[in-house]
Amino acid sequence: MRRILISSILLIIFIWLIWSFSGRSYPLKEPELYLDLVEEINPSDTLNRNIVGIQPYMEASDYLDQETFYRKLELYLHESRKSGLIRPNTIVLLPEYLGTWLVLSGEKHNLAEKETVEEAMTTLILSNIVDFSINLIRSNEEDKVTAAIFRMKSLEMAEDYFDTFSKLSKDFNCFIAAGSIVLPKPQVVEGELIIDSSEPLYNSSFIFGPDGKIIGKPILKAFPIDAELPFVQSQTVEELPVFELPMGKAALLICADSWYPEPYTKAEKEKAEIILVPSYLTGENTMENPWQGYNGSEAPAETDLSDIQKITEWEAWNKYALPGKITKTSAEVGMNVFLRGKLWEMGADGQPLAILKGQALKPTAAARAGIWSLNY
Repeated sequence: MRRILISSILLIIFIWLIWSFSGRSYPLKEPELYLDLVEEINPSDTLNRNIVGIQPYMEASDYLDQETFYRKLELYLHESRKSGLIRPNTIVLLPEYLGTWLVLSGEKHNLAEKETVEEAMTTLILSNIVDFSINLIRSNEEDKVTAAIFRMKSLEMAEDYFDTFSKLSKDFNCFIAAGSIVLPKPQVVEGELIIDSSEPLYNSSFIFGPDGKIIGKPILKAFPIDAELPFVQSQTVEELPVFELPMGKAALLICADSWYPEPYTKAEKEKAEIILVPSYLTGENTMENPWQGYNGSEAPAETDLSDIQKITEWEAWNKYALPGKITKTSAEVGMNVFLRGKLWEMGADGQPLAILKGQALKPTAAARAGIWSLNY
């Protein structure tokens, strides 16, 4: 009886191993751009600096291996260069959470075909049950499951993210504000990305230079929203860096950080000339819905609380985020781009925001992917 039991257990483990490792390595299709437009928001004339904001349309299958992820973004940058938008003093701005879905990299390809993100993550957990269990025990966050998934995948995610944007910045000889990615307490050592999987998770962003190295310190989100708080930590506003770049002093505010006055005060103190904002807004047509108010932190004192449920989400972004707050600083240039795509059932919304010398410009909207150049 004991021999039968042991044999049965070994058989189950063998079958699980076969299932776990199957479906991870077959060739992937060429990624699609879904590019609706490439636009110069304002004439370049004698202006020799610009921000190229890219709104990529991402699918879950774009994240299944590093090569596909790189290829997808390379195609957008190729279109930018072909249109003459990548120049000596260009910085490319990509959206929040662009790198976060690298959690799928190296996993079973059918995760991209699941109906919901919950189904996809369940399969990911089951196919990595040992590693997941170890990281579940190590995680102290309120949402231990999500934290364990990101902690389990963090080394591979960090490597794929760094390799992708290091190569893109070198290949296109430009600066890249590389969206954001959830990682455990990232650090930059001699331009390289270093993480410690035992540390707390942060929504993190980085700026890459044309030499493929990361410039300065990581940017860690200071005001996580309600959906993030159960598994990510926040950074103090005082630690938000400002970067000395050839195209001007730049501050990068990750999404919700652009809704609060404190990051702008820090940017003003450091004499930032440029404000970059990568964002991700879930849900279909969310911008048309009534604004639900601030979440994650208390609304700033100057907020008109009567606007809640009265104005649209889009109107609130224009009133309370970058367009409404940059005018209280001496920064003359600002741009905000959003992640779009089909990531299971979640949906995504948002259109670029561009500000030049206190004036809100009007980029043409793109239903899917778009590329916009803001000249200054």
